[in-house]
Amino acid sequence: MAVARARPTLEAVAQRAGVSRATVSRVVNGSTTVAEPIQQAVRRAVQELGYVPNLAARSLVTQQTDSIALILPEASTRVFSDDQVFPGIILGVSRELEAAGKQLVLTLAESAASHERVERYAMGGHVDGVLFASLHGVDPLPGALARTGLPVVCGGRPLGESPVPVAYVDVDHIGGVRGAVRHLLDSGRQRIATIAGPPDMVAGIERLTGYRAELREAGRRQIVALGDFTRESGAVAMRELLDKDPNLDAVFVASDLMAHGALRTLREAGRRVPDDVAVIGFDDIELAGYTDPPLSTVRQPIQDLGRTMTRQLLRLAAGERIEPVVVLPTELVLRRSA
Repeated sequence: MAVARARPTLEAVAQRAGVSRATVSRVVNGSTTVAEPIQQAVRRAVQELGYVPNLAARSLVTQQTDSIALILPEASTRVFSDDQVFPGIILGVSRELEAAGKQLVLTLAESAASHERVERYAMGGHVDGVLFASLHGVDPLPGALARTGLPVVCGGRPLGESPVPVAYVDVDHIGGVRGAVRHLLDSGRQRIATIAGPPDMVAGIERLTGYRAELREAGRRQIVALGDFTRESGAVAMRELLDKDPNLDAVFVASDLMAHGALRTLREAGRRVPDDVAVIGFDDIELAGYTDPPLSTVRQPIQDLGRTMTRQLLRLAAGERIEPVVVLPTELVLRRSA
């Protein structure tokens, strides 16, 4: 029967290196006050013995956990669905944290009870900072955590007032949508509708704002139905739009997943895309290139959003000053649907 080998201790490393336990502790915890030859001796002993620092004890010394929380106030069925926005953000965050030697703690907070649990966890010193993405409504949690001095960065502009300013990284929703609607106008479309996103999310609000602004300037009628960024809501909203205006000839859809549902409804209604109705989505997830026909869309830099949020948070946690607002550009990608 195999017997587990005892883990090498700090004392064993000190004995091997010929230094004190306190010196080993300083080297392991990244101190720069130890002479280079001694640091080399300690590192050599660590490698020879296979010593692994006790992270719990280390955090007591450094007051750091080397862990960052990413909080998504969403149901798990939504986060792990075929909407590739969430995986893209998570991938961007995790790659940036890996490069910095930090650990990602992914937390879903879809209910009031889970919000309280997350707040207790973050305030309990378990993480060095918190990232938020996909905020709904006026969520008090980012401001409450920031007020305690914990570094906080949001993906998307937080709605409502906050007790302290909260830094955020967002994309140019309004400019991206205006460019898409302008393309539809310039291509001769006369009756341009939209399937808007949830009115309790900044992405839903600002994408609808961009649509309204462009049509208002063009003196065109606005035809609006609401969805919730899911495929099924896009299908239902498209049926509603066809009931409102059977002669509509274009639709801007506030997410690619909703646009996929809208394409299905148009096909069932006997409308050809783009001959009868042009369709443009938003996000440029992988699905957009495989719809029938391939979907024109506004590309947002999803992974870069996660990476930029993380860089901002790490700088904030290091005590550096950061720009409180960063807005990333979008790009219109034209395919056969428009």
